[in-house]
Amino acid sequence: MPQFAEFGPAAAWLKRHPQVRFVDLLLADLMGIPRGKRVTTAELEGVHGLGLLLPGSMFALDVLGGTVQSTGLGFDEGDADRVCLPVAGTLVPVPWLGEHVAQMQVSMYEHDRTPFHGDPRHVLESVVARFTALGLKPVMAVELEFYLVDRERTPAGHAQPPRQPLTGRRELKTQINSMQELNEYSAVLSAIDAAARAQELPVGTVLAEYGPGQFEVNLHHVDDPLLACDHAIRLKRLVKGVALAHGMEATFMPKPYRDHAGSGAHLHVSVLDAQGRNIFQAEEPVGSAQLRHAIGGLAATMNDAIAICAPTANSYRRFQPEAYVPLNPSWSVNNRGVAFRVPHGPPASRRVEHRIAGADANPYLLAAIVLAGMHLGLTRRLDPGPVLAGNAYRDTTPTIPQSWPEALGVFERSEFAREYLGERFASLYAATRRGEMQDFFSYVPAIDYDWYLTTS
Repeated sequence: MPQFAEFGPAAAWLKRHPQVRFVDLLLADLMGIPRGKRVTTAELEGVHGLGLLLPGSMFALDVLGGTVQSTGLGFDEGDADRVCLPVAGTLVPVPWLGEHVAQMQVSMYEHDRTPFHGDPRHVLESVVARFTALGLKPVMAVELEFYLVDRERTPAGHAQPPRQPLTGRRELKTQINSMQELNEYSAVLSAIDAAARAQELPVGTVLAEYGPGQFEVNLHHVDDPLLACDHAIRLKRLVKGVALAHGMEATFMPKPYRDHAGSGAHLHVSVLDAQGRNIFQAEEPVGSAQLRHAIGGLAATMNDAIAICAPTANSYRRFQPEAYVPLNPSWSVNNRGVAFRVPHGPPASRRVEHRIAGADANPYLLAAIVLAGMHLGLTRRLDPGPVLAGNAYRDTTPTIPQSWPEALGVFERSEFAREYLGERFASLYAATRRGEMQDFFSYVPAIDYDWYLTTS
């Protein structure tokens, strides 16, 4: 049986923050979108004891919040409630909403307190348990890229960069690592940093990325993948909230602009043995044999994982040659063009950076599918093939699924996904994504009229 959060630490926290009146209880759905309820602090003890009731259909939603009925979690079961219980250590202030509001993450269980199969946090927990059974502990850090965009859309309804706070101009050019970009957005970036520290997030580097108004925030590594993903969920809500408070929006949409870089979610993963030693450590830059086996597993399962790494139609617009987005299961040292990068650093820092996913991927599911691939590689001692040298896009022939329907079909046929994520969860995930996909492709976009109305 799982261990549940006790009210004592929350009560002590509330005593230290007497100004807090409300607590937002957040449940991350299959897309990582926070759902839930706002309760008063007086109700929080009851939530710890009896739980918060929410329908299981929270994990049958598309991105617009509609229930995909083919999952069986809607009308088929009367939209039945399950029990949601607090995640220990996630009660934190919400500075951008004022001093009276805090938040806490919850996870869903059946009424007998067994984990609900549709909750991605439990899916990740089950994959981590496989490492625990081997006496191993994964260490993980998450990097998230996002764009700041104007709250007003263009006349065509498209996103556009915000007017820069200092000059009032719209920056439309690419400026990687631009200090001017950091200067222009210093106030909002400082507020993001302050809010992250208030929420005890292990934030590190903030840098200006390739696109106008695009930034990356790095979270420091922790030896608990569940905690690393809790941090990522918290950071995404934080960035969006702080941006709104500064008169702009933040988006983790993978490809908001046709002619500018996409936004990714990169995972850095190493593995500790029972003595706390990094099993990937080696004097050689390519790392140990175990690191290569782990990468071998990631390479062997890359196609199975694409539907989780790229969960929406927009996700696939990132996959373009020479856009720092991998198109095949390549690996190398200190090379950002490959799928699996071994960063430069001292021997003890040897790790793999997984560079495939878009920023819209659910952090728990992304971590689960990445760790599952690594576990497969470690237990079967898989070979990743030769180290790539030079330009990763010399061969521009993609080997990964290039469209949402193709990727989803691969996922639905994947024995690997069913084995590691669970039969019921894999079916649930596929049903929600397929339902959303069918609805999405039923619409006729403006470009169809521009290209085909008078030419056909």
